[in-house]
Amino acid sequence: QVQVVESGGGLVQAGGSLRLSCVASGTIFSAYNMGWYRQAPGKQRELVAQIAAAGRTDYADSVKDRFTISRENVKKTVYLQMNSLTPEDTAVYYCRAEHSAAWRGLDYWGKGTLVTVSA
Repeated sequence: QVQVVESGGGLVQAGGSLRLSCVASGTIFSAYNMGWYRQAPGKQRELVAQIAAAGRTDYADSVKDRFTISRENVKKTVYLQMNSLTPEDTAVYYCRAEHSAAWRGLDYWGKGTLVTVSA
């Protein structure tokens, strides 16, 4: 049974840092593309950063040079290091695990972790 569980959210002041973690148990983790998404109140969910099974990374323009995504396959964990946080980064952050062979239709989401950045 696949479970995707995020952790590391919380309250931080503007300019501060947080590191989110996501464990995708029950998967052949190295075969999955992993992504972090976020949804702010009243807004649509958006992609923040993703890291492919092969290691390529992509970032939303709004977080480039501030956020870093990484993965540790042995631990079945993906991280999101967030620096220089602003109130605009306040959102629920979701982790997604999508099998790199899209035809398999294996696509899992976590329940999210709340990040609140105070001014």
